[in-house]
Formats: sequence, C-alpha cells, structure tokens
Amino acid sequence: MALGVAAGCQVSAVHVDHGQREGAEHEAARVEAYAHAIGASFEAATIVVAEGSNLEARMRAARYEVLGVDAATGHTSDDQAETLLINLLRGTGLVGLGAMVPGHRRPILSLRRHDTETICALLGWTAFEDPSNTDSAFLRNRIRAEVLPLLDAVADRDVVPLLVRTAEHLRGVSAVVEHLASQVDPTDAKLIAATPAPIAAIAIQQWVRAETGDEHPIDAASIERVRDVAAGNAVAAQVTGGHRISRSQQRLELEPKRR
Repeated sequence: MALGVAAGCQVSAVHVDHGQREGAEHEAARVEAYAHAIGASFEAATIVVAEGSNLEARMRAARYEVLGVDAATGHTSDDQAETLLINLLRGTGLVGLGAMVPGHRRPILSLRRHDTETICALLGWTAFEDPSNTDSAFLRNRIRAEVLPLLDAVADRDVVPLLVRTAEHLRGVSAVVEHLASQVDPTDAKLIAATPAPIAAIAIQQWVRAETGDEHPIDAASIERVRDVAAGNAVAAQVTGGHRISRSQQRLELEPKRR
C-alpha cells in the first residue's frame, strides 16, 4: 500500500475478515487509519468460510473473489520460495515449479519479507502477527518455520534467493513448453496420449485452468490420471480441485466440480 502511494498509484486498501478469529475488526480499523494517513482509500469486507478440510485454500479462494482480478498482493520472495517447496511436495509439474508469476498482481515479489517489515517500521506502523501463520496444521507454516530454516542450516546460507532463481529459470523453460503445448488440442485423446509427457502436461494444465478459472496448477498425479484416460487405460479421472475428466469418442471432456 505504501509503495503504491509512493509510486503515484491510486491505491485502495482492502481488509478481508475471514471470520476465523475475534478482534479482526480492530485490525481493520488500524489498516484504515494507516491508509488514510498516506492518502489511500479503504474498504472492508467480511467473508464466511465453513470449517472443514482444505480450509486454507478455501479461504484464499473466497478472499480472491472479494478482491477481484485487479488486486495487488503483498507476496514477497520468501512467499515465492515457500510456494516452490509447497508445489514440489505436492508433486506438481513444470508450471507449478515456476511458482508465482511476477506482474501487476504481485508487484513486490522481488522484495524480502524483512523489507516489508522495515518499511512499516520507517512509517511508524505496527505490523500484524496473524496467529494462523504459526498454526502447524497448515503446510506453508511448517515450511516457513521448520523446512526453510533447516535448509539454510544445511546449505550454510540463505536459500530463499536460490529457490527464487530456480523458479525463475523453470518459468523460462515452461514458457517454451507452453508455446509448444498451445498447438496441441487437449481434448483430442489420441493426440494427448501420443504427445511427449512434458508438453501434454502443460496442454492439460492450460485447458483445466481456462475451463475452471483456477490459477493454481493441478498436480503431477492428476496429470498422469488424465493421460491414462486419454490412453484408454481409465474411463475417467478426478483432478485437483475436484473436477472430473472423462473420455467419449476419442474426446476428453471436463466436468465441473460437483457442489
């Protein structure tokens, strides 16, 4: 928010209360005060996310629905390194290993988390400590608190820049493969079965993303299940996100997630 105002942008800060803890309204008031202090506008929203499995992902999806497609987030290089490791542990393919794509939606992806804390300190702002960020039930939190510090110790260096650079290299490779994949019809079962696995995987990813609007990649296991359907080894397959892909008359069909 502060950097956006400093850059001359018209900034509106949005506070989203996920309804998961008490006191969120006080945080919203502080964000509003900070926003107005530097000339940004402010709006607040409350969402209701039911308890249950995959809570973190469902909260994220609900939050992004409120924020809209033009919202800029505060993801940093530290978040990028965490995302790469999360995707790796989930068995993702090439797209997922590229982690988050830099751009207008993630304008400070090249900064470190401590940089954002320094900016807050210089402005006299007190940074929030979200209790959910220390909840070991969430994979990202364990990677942040346990895995990355261990990797730093093993490598005897800060590994975040290494992981960020790896993601950048893989996005470059992915761009080449995506170009080749864009020339493949992902609904042609025989073609998908005959296409080299890396290209077929990207073609399937592009198709699922376009049809579902989900920007998060489906995992490698889902890709393999879809290729089994394409090859005639299975009738249908579930993919990440709860969607179902089936085969009929040599064509692959994507069925939306059942509510």
